[in-house]
Amino acid sequence: MIPPEARAVWFPAPRRAELRYERLDPPGPEEITVRTVASAISPGTEMLVYRGEAPADLPLDLPTLSGSYALPVKYGYAASGRVERAGERVRELSPGDTVFVHHPHQDRFTVPAHLAVRLPDGIPPERGTFFANLETALGVVHDAAPRLGEDVVVFGCGVVGLLILRLLGLCGVGSLLAVDPLERRRELALRFGASAAVEPGAVGEAVAGRGADVVVEASGSAAALPEALGCVRREGTVVVASWYGTKPVTLDLGGRFHRGRVRIRSSQVGGIAPELSARWDRERRRRVVLDLLRRLPLEEMVTHRIPFERAPEAYRLVDEVPSEVLQVILTYPQGGG
Repeated sequence: MIPPEARAVWFPAPRRAELRYERLDPPGPEEITVRTVASAISPGTEMLVYRGEAPADLPLDLPTLSGSYALPVKYGYAASGRVERAGERVRELSPGDTVFVHHPHQDRFTVPAHLAVRLPDGIPPERGTFFANLETALGVVHDAAPRLGEDVVVFGCGVVGLLILRLLGLCGVGSLLAVDPLERRRELALRFGASAAVEPGAVGEAVAGRGADVVVEASGSAAALPEALGCVRREGTVVVASWYGTKPVTLDLGGRFHRGRVRIRSSQVGGIAPELSARWDRERRRRVVLDLLRRLPLEEMVTHRIPFERAPEAYRLVDEVPSEVLQVILTYPQGGG
């Protein structure tokens, strides 16, 4: 018997996306088969890979990915759907359950059951696609560790940047300044809790020379990091949430950075802040993210819903007209298939 086929998005070359047929194996004893309902295109990390700007020799960091950053690659990490079949040893999931999986865009797929996050009742699949970016944003806020009443600046009001703003507001920071070149995103940042929103280049005036205690760089632009370093207070912290890939970053570290004892910290969702490791682990972070999925106004960030069959068109839209898009969701006919 010939195994059924699935369709997946692949990047065969820079700025090219195509649908490919793949073998779909039945689930093993500890596996599940998922029929996808919705998946989210990441306008940051994923578009970096789509454009061919990821280091070619960097290992892939998710077991669900295929190929390599040298291209071709099957990439993506925000798929939600329903369990179609479950292996005989799977106890925590059943057919019909709604799940999130860090998986590329594919209409049906089989994965080990432990890779799936069961979405609680009341969280629809589309909302579930925000799990990955919410997990990233929570990690950034933990790495930034702002104190009550401190001044914070966030560069970049894309999906992750907006989520960071919202979570920082929940932490009770003092002033919260958003920085983005697009007016539409600055307006949305104000709705997500920013005290003010300005264009790049206007940050110094906005912080009135006093500087910020914490600065988060989440724009993905290599040009933003020097400005981020330039607006932080003495002994302040700059948290770099962006992945620049192969894009070079030039910094002046000989003056204000050195004498101001400024700290630069990388934030990456693959780890937990070391100072929290005695109290936090991935499971606790997962529970918090699921709670946040219920509470936050995530639908406000969805600008486009595009059928899975038109995925190449969706990537061109995100790449070529960034001023018109924020979160693009791929939708699947009848929940996949």
